[in-house]
Amino acid sequence: MSHRYDREELRRVFDRSSGRCHLCHGDLVFSAYGDTGHRAGWEVDHSKARRRGGSDRLQNLLPAHVACNRAKGAASSRSFRRTKGKRFAPLSVEARKRSRARNAACSAAAGWGLASLACPQLRLLALVVGADVGHGVDPDRVRAWWAE
Repeated sequence: MSHRYDREELRRVFDRSSGRCHLCHGDLVFSAYGDTGHRAGWEVDHSKARRRGGSDRLQNLLPAHVACNRAKGAASSRSFRRTKGKRFAPLSVEARKRSRARNAACSAAAGWGLASLACPQLRLLALVVGADVGHGVDPDRVRAWWAE
């Protein structure tokens, strides 16, 4: 039985992976929900399939390309992601914001510290540049790098 989602529910599911397929990490288009002919068309995937005891609660729902979702079937998300060379679902919008802020703070501190050792007059510039560089780093890549 298929569940019908309202726009607010779809937005919450879509934001759980920052608009990326949780299986292959490819971009999705919010307005292409259910569009099987659109390259970035997507569906709501049950991370743990309902036929394996998965629920319809938000914690179990993630966006996936139509093709990825259908290829996955009742397999586990973790095992299907491995076939795509991925270990995790992309971070949510909120987790991505927190991670970017943390990356910026760490890079700013590193810039300040290095400038203090090398050229104290450039500390402020190093702080700003470090924060900008840290904020620009893709949090999903940092997470994958740390997991290796």
